[in-house]
Amino acid sequence: MRILAAGDHFVLPGLFCTALREELGVAAAPGGSVEIGELTLPWPHEPFGPVADVREASGTQEQIIEALRGATVCVTQMAPFTDRVFDACPDLRMVAVSRGGPVNVDLGAATRHGVCVSFAPGRNAPAAAEFAVGLMLTAMRRITTADAELKRGTWRGDFYAYDEAGIELDGATVGLVGYGAIGRIVARVLRAFGAHVLVADPYTDPVAARTDSVELVELDQLLRRSSVVSLHARLTPETQHLIDAEKLALLPEGAVLVNSARGGLLDYAPLPALLRSGSIGALALDVYDVEPPPAEWQLHSVPNVVTAPHLAGATRQTAHRAAAITAAEVGRFVRGEKLAHPANPEVQEAARP
Repeated sequence: MRILAAGDHFVLPGLFCTALREELGVAAAPGGSVEIGELTLPWPHEPFGPVADVREASGTQEQIIEALRGATVCVTQMAPFTDRVFDACPDLRMVAVSRGGPVNVDLGAATRHGVCVSFAPGRNAPAAAEFAVGLMLTAMRRITTADAELKRGTWRGDFYAYDEAGIELDGATVGLVGYGAIGRIVARVLRAFGAHVLVADPYTDPVAARTDSVELVELDQLLRRSSVVSLHARLTPETQHLIDAEKLALLPEGAVLVNSARGGLLDYAPLPALLRSGSIGALALDVYDVEPPPAEWQLHSVPNVVTAPHLAGATRQTAHRAAAITAAEVGRFVRGEKLAHPANPEVQEAARP
């Protein structure tokens, strides 16, 4: 069996290879029955983007077709798996994607070609949760603004004035829109700070919420009651612009809004006016409606905005965790076991090697 480790400059091919050898043992050792080839894709040194009929991919169809010759399995984060790629690679039986969702794979094409696809939910949950809390604190206490001003030679002692002073998490009501793996970690950290945590998520079990010491409420109630709101929902057609102008108007005066989930959850158009008026006290973003945002983007010139270039999941631990989750799925596939995270489970039986 030949496995292609199509890594990049974050989830390195070597991380995949190490995890696969640990998972497969003697079979993947030199001279064993499993050969592991390597390919390095250019992300993040070159931005990902759409490739044919898939989005958020790195590299070209030609590049992956050539590297896949004779391969039964591919482990990857960003390689484009299009109908053309599947058609050109008849030996392929599994694609294990080391991401929270297989957005770089045409699932319909994979299923038609009898290729099972897995993914790696939760790989970046600790990293993304920590980053979200960091964004909250940065926005609430004007850390980046104070840093930039001081480096320009301005001592912002006026931030001690009552009208300019920040707010604390201790005793604050913080609303989390979405309560998956990331949201649960964020809630745990916020409770340690002394915050009261509200959660709006139609898929959350009320008993589990009580066990976690969070209050499960409807979205409108969460927005009305929270001095800080952080978005953690998945982006679906139903959640596109979930937080729009009407919802933003429900926030208390001076509330802090954080989005480190997906840009499409938030309608960005009303935000400049709301920030200038003080209706929203501060905004912290790691994701955008257009990535990267254009140079003339209105929020670049608005006060009390903290921005980061989609870095919430960027930790070395995330890369190691992604490789380990993916290798474990390959091990299950090779042994004929049920996958833990299948994207098209109906294919696995027929695809077994």
